[in-house]
Amino acid sequence: MAILEIKHVSKFFGGLAANSDVSFEMVPGMIMGLIGPNGAGKTTLFNCITGYYPPSRGEILFDGHRMNGLHPDAVCKLGMARTWQKVRPLAKMSVVDNVMVGALCRTNSLKKARDMAMEKIKVVGLENRVKVLAGSLPIGERKKLEVARVLATKPKLLLLDEVMGGLNPAESEEIIQLILDIKNLGITQMVIEHDMKAIMRISDRIVVLNSGEKLAEGNPQEIVSNKAVVDAYLGGE
Repeated sequence: MAILEIKHVSKFFGGLAANSDVSFEMVPGMIMGLIGPNGAGKTTLFNCITGYYPPSRGEILFDGHRMNGLHPDAVCKLGMARTWQKVRPLAKMSVVDNVMVGALCRTNSLKKARDMAMEKIKVVGLENRVKVLAGSLPIGERKKLEVARVLATKPKLLLLDEVMGGLNPAESEEIIQLILDIKNLGITQMVIEHDMKAIMRISDRIVVLNSGEKLAEGNPQEIVSNKAVVDAYLGGE
């Protein structure tokens, strides 16, 4: 049974179609890569899935619930959380306090929230940075903090928007391993990423968007062998 179903979703801004008739589904435990050129509609689709934009047409089903019209806080409580391209931690709060903010989605107890936060901080490898102010962290650790904060909401589905953006190769490798570790926890993930080597390593399936439309879907080998994808996104020969 699918955990997420995207059914003919379109999103219009005035006369411009940011997404047009996009359909695919995800099964529990998988990693879905979402790729495409800049402006292809990837983040807009994330925004529609997580309640930041209502889809103009189509239907989004998550874990048996119809998501159309739900606000982000309701979406989060149902078990779906996302990160953002631009990481914006609560700069004057400590690492643990930042992650507790996510945990408070699930409990009103500060003690329980702290325990939950510490657990997720260990998952991302920031246990030695617990008391550090989030605003003083380098970009690689800010990305990990962002992941810890959304993990603290106890998601069934995690959407990662360019979580490797701006990182050096060593930092990107740490994030790749973190994504695979999260998969081993049983959490389903959808990942927007421009690093094709990374996407090929982590993805069970890949959806390719181009000009707001779904260009292709398949396993990594099918995607890199697809001439339309190569021409539109990977630069041809």
